[in-house]
Amino acid sequence: MSTQSEQVLENKLVAQLVTLGYEKVVVEDEKALVINLKKQLEKHNKIQFSEKEFERVLNILSKGSVFEKSKTLREKQHIVRDNGDNLYFEFLNTNHWCQNQYQVTHQVTIEGAYKNRYDVTLLVNGLPLIQIELKRRGLEMKEAFNQINRYQRHSFGAKSALFQYVQIFVISNGVNTKYYANNKNQSFKQTFFWTDKNNKRLTNILNGFTSEFLEPCHISKMICKYIVLNETHKILMVLRPYQFYAVEAIIDQVKNSNNNGYIWHTTGSGKTLTSFKASQIIMNMPQVKKVVFVVDRKDLDYQTTKEFNSFSKGSIDGTDNTKALVKQFSNDTKLIVTTIQKLNTAISKNQYLSKMEKLQDERIVFIFDECHRSQFGDTHNRIKAFFKNNQLFGFTGTPIFADNAVKNELGKRTTKELFGESLHKYVITDAIKDENVLKFAIEYVGKYKQKEDAETNVDIEVEDIDTKELMESPKRLDKIADYILAHHKRKTHNKEFTGMFCVSSVKTLIKYYDLFQKKKEEGKHNLKIATIFSYVANEEDADANGFIPEEVSVVEESPALYGMNKHSRESLDEYISNYNDMFNTNFSTKDSQSFYNYYNDISKKVKERKIDILLVVNMFLTGFDSPGLNTLYVDKNLKYHGLIQAYSRTNRIINEQKSQGNIVAFRNLKKATDQAITLFSNKEAIEVIIMKPIEDYVQQFNDAFTNLIKVTPTVNSVNDLVSEEDELEFIKAFRNLMRIKNILTSFADFTWEDLAMESQQFEDYKSKYLDLHDKVKSDTQKEKVSILDDVDFELELIHRDEINVNYILKLLGILKESKKEEKAKKQKEILDLMAGEAHLRSKRELIERFILDNLPKIEDTETIPEEFERYWNEEQQKAFNSLVIEEKLEKTKTQKLIEDYLFAEREPLREEVLDLIEGEKPSVLKRKKVGDNLIRKIIGFVETFVNGFDG
Repeated sequence: MSTQSEQVLENKLVAQLVTLGYEKVVVEDEKALVINLKKQLEKHNKIQFSEKEFERVLNILSKGSVFEKSKTLREKQHIVRDNGDNLYFEFLNTNHWCQNQYQVTHQVTIEGAYKNRYDVTLLVNGLPLIQIELKRRGLEMKEAFNQINRYQRHSFGAKSALFQYVQIFVISNGVNTKYYANNKNQSFKQTFFWTDKNNKRLTNILNGFTSEFLEPCHISKMICKYIVLNETHKILMVLRPYQFYAVEAIIDQVKNSNNNGYIWHTTGSGKTLTSFKASQIIMNMPQVKKVVFVVDRKDLDYQTTKEFNSFSKGSIDGTDNTKALVKQFSNDTKLIVTTIQKLNTAISKNQYLSKMEKLQDERIVFIFDECHRSQFGDTHNRIKAFFKNNQLFGFTGTPIFADNAVKNELGKRTTKELFGESLHKYVITDAIKDENVLKFAIEYVGKYKQKEDAETNVDIEVEDIDTKELMESPKRLDKIADYILAHHKRKTHNKEFTGMFCVSSVKTLIKYYDLFQKKKEEGKHNLKIATIFSYVANEEDADANGFIPEEVSVVEESPALYGMNKHSRESLDEYISNYNDMFNTNFSTKDSQSFYNYYNDISKKVKERKIDILLVVNMFLTGFDSPGLNTLYVDKNLKYHGLIQAYSRTNRIINEQKSQGNIVAFRNLKKATDQAITLFSNKEAIEVIIMKPIEDYVQQFNDAFTNLIKVTPTVNSVNDLVSEEDELEFIKAFRNLMRIKNILTSFADFTWEDLAMESQQFEDYKSKYLDLHDKVKSDTQKEKVSILDDVDFELELIHRDEINVNYILKLLGILKESKKEEKAKKQKEILDLMAGEAHLRSKRELIERFILDNLPKIEDTETIPEEFERYWNEEQQKAFNSLVIEEKLEKTKTQKLIEDYLFAEREPLREEVLDLIEGEKPSVLKRKKVGDNLIRKIIGFVETFVNGFDG
């Protein structure tokens, strides 16, 4: 019945696609796919290929990776005809995207490592460019996602590898439908719902999604205009719906009017990609002379240039100074990225005016990044006055309204006054609903007591005390530092993620840094703490209103370190020296370029999660994007856009383990938080944006535990599960429990005593869960595809970095020195611990043998690591020798292949491992089975003896 319902869905989808203009065609296999391709390319290009000419076409199509094939798809092609003539043709009409040939087929069978049959394929000019995988109603869409990943491994690259030309995948269980680009490195988190202009989801594949998204002209437009080929990472990226509508709105405005406008897309929603795509399309419009993308800090100038060039190699040149900028305005450069400071200099200083004035009447489109920050001074008016034929567009995650406008010499000015109407909105509630950003878990820490009342002798508790004397008292700062040190590992999943600590002033930052450094020297922590700051004279006054002031560019026209007084500069140099010692670098404040390089290096190391806590005043609280940052400690007054911008450093999506952005506020910011959320979304949004209190998650965990017991009443009952369906139910039930526990453990108040399940019981069930994972993932020789192959076990929710081989060796030292009557118990604890850690399970048998055979003979516990290393090296050599003898492999070649595998982090190919066999190679019929078995053994060897020793 279940198969029938999926088949009914498939048939209905194909029928609907036919009504939209797709020609239904029967393509059963690889051979039929190639025959159809020839006919469609001939029809599209209005030519005829001979068999030999078409072989040349197939040769073009066969070359390169998915990324390189995506380029081939879009390029004009050339072959030499049989008679010697040149023939030019195309695979896809990218300029007039509706003028292509559209077909739909289903149940195409391709045989690679395994035989796979695909659900519904959309062919454009005969090439499979859109692949749709369906699951019956009620099944997780993630299973369809995992199924496509399996096809990537097993068959998309087989034979002529035409399925590597797929640009967009669609996955659906009927009621929920998502799409994503062909990029096998992405996670399920990077799949998107399609929506209408008002961000209303079109989730049902038969009711809305297909007619809107898969309509031939629209899907062609997505492929031809709104897929970006990222040159840096060699991957395909596709725009999300709100990005699509924003770009379309800007393009329409440029085509049909001279009106300005702004895009309100919440922080963290991919503004750079949106602005790049808008810039790229506008710069190719004949009526536009230049597109100028304006940022307000040099670091953003550098970052944006880098990102734009990653989307399209060589699309722009960076501008190091105003002279270079003026040159770009004067030559054929179509797209310019610059800072507002350089742009202001270019139109203000006499030395540049003669060249710049030639452009005053040209049609120039300006796109302003983070326009809530940079557009409220004289410069905005100066740009509008200088360029007579300008058109201005702004991007912001937090617009300026009357409520959050800061008064300056020009009065209070709003985003609408400066840029006109909002062209598209995508607010934080939309992004959370779509799972494009995370919620915030906010904890308010620290209640202050006034001295006891003289009459009642009772301390009066007051939350809102905010006097400078109290806020900067050494006792308070010391308590906050201790709190951060006590809870940082919990907040960051044992430093899997990183944190930022923003404070009220440079003076306070210096006190905090010195406190952390002192405690480190006393051996109270080993966190890598870094800092950076510069400030202007009125910094504390600026902070008093709760807004993050605009950062002064540290290197612009002048090499000065603005506002840096002697005392704070000396402190900063000392802190940079500590940083240099920590990371073997050589930065200083001696010149502005070195300081700027320090800024960039800190940015890089935070993104790489090599810094545990970054201590700042204002820097990095806006415009900084790091998915690996999950916690913000706050000892600073924030409000409105400053608050949302700062909080939003923490809520970028990365994986299942990062379930929320953590905010730990040491000031009572609850009212300010509620006001900011209300301003930038609505009054009801607070429940959507802020995580619930710990009590709610305790209840959710206990409910999930009750559900787990219904599926498997005891730990041992997991062994009695008969069918894969039963095993799947257990996997889903325990996985849900893990997800909730992952959230719970980040709360400072978390304790197992509040839960209905004991910690040991959780560990026991976890061990059974891992047993099932091992069973599913290790059996590479089975022919039948298991439904469990499609399950994401989310092992990142289990992994704990501190439980590694080095940690186990410390426990062995404790075991060695323990009393006789405690040894058996401690030994069992160690073995159970290894059974519960996914990355140690392959090592368990060997470590157990070391405990039984070697540990009793060791007299000095200090030598355990040395003895273990000797034992491990011997076992590794034995296992390697055994592998090459049993499988008849050439020793040197095998050693090199393992080294290459470790270096490239790529599984060896079947042909590569078969080449290791000495003597007669296996027959064609046995090559697959033998090759897959060898790959499994080599990977198993590496997992056991090499991986998991860091830590």
